[in-house]
Amino acid sequence: MSVIGPTLAPSAATPRPDRPNPPPAKNHRVRGKIVLYALLVVVVLIYLYPLLFLVNTALKSDAEFGSNPTGLVTAPELSNFGTAWSKGNFAAYFLNSILYTLVAAALGTAMSLMVGFPVARGYLKHTRLWNGLFAAMLFLPNTLVTVFQLALRMNLYDTRLGYVLIMASGVGVGPLLITGYLKSVPKEIDEAAALDGISYTRYLFRFLPALIRPVLATVFILQAIGVWNDIILATILLPDASKYPLTLGLFAFKGTYTSQWSLLASATIIVAAPLLVAYLFLQRYLVASVVGGSVKG
Repeated sequence: MSVIGPTLAPSAATPRPDRPNPPPAKNHRVRGKIVLYALLVVVVLIYLYPLLFLVNTALKSDAEFGSNPTGLVTAPELSNFGTAWSKGNFAAYFLNSILYTLVAAALGTAMSLMVGFPVARGYLKHTRLWNGLFAAMLFLPNTLVTVFQLALRMNLYDTRLGYVLIMASGVGVGPLLITGYLKSVPKEIDEAAALDGISYTRYLFRFLPALIRPVLATVFILQAIGVWNDIILATILLPDASKYPLTLGLFAFKGTYTSQWSLLASATIIVAAPLLVAYLFLQRYLVASVVGGSVKG
């Protein structure tokens, strides 16, 4: 008879050597997100603080600002905006800026499309040279003397038309944005439109804008910001006060009410508010333009 000894099984209570546990990747991602969000909050505060300080100053009375310039407003004076609007004659300046901005931005966007489309499609020779010229234009200085002489000799000096045409000619980064975004639009669409008998001009201004609406909106916004905030060319080309844009109106207002900080802050908000509101409604086009031009291209 064979005797079978007891089988030795590993005991659950037998201690096992400890193995080092590396920190999981998830913890690294969480820490990275915390750092990024902290940096984002810092950047937002850096940009928001001047705006909030301006609004806080605009809501103060002269007496409250004199006693506590940096403190929070205790008795908001909303009438400061109405007073600044009427005393600064901003109604006329506002209409001038609306006219200059809409017309000049629309013309500049159309010129960017007319220049960028044939380069993007290769309908012109030496496309790399053209793209290099588009990039070089961003670094060229503003030739104020030449612009002044051009407007003077063409009888466009001190005219709304002359100012609009000169502002529209500064297309800036528009052709580059349109050229990059058009890479996401198949060239076969152009060929199909040509087979259907659609003319080049009709396709360019009626059918193509529906396909590249985000980048056109982006170019328009950038052009509009430049026109709305311009003060140098307006000072040179528009000596007549009745043709002043809002920026020149604010400059004249500052010279008159330089010691009344509440009214001056209110006037500054009046000038800046339209662009802020427009950006809030059109920012989705800016994002779509960047995503479409980078991912699809």
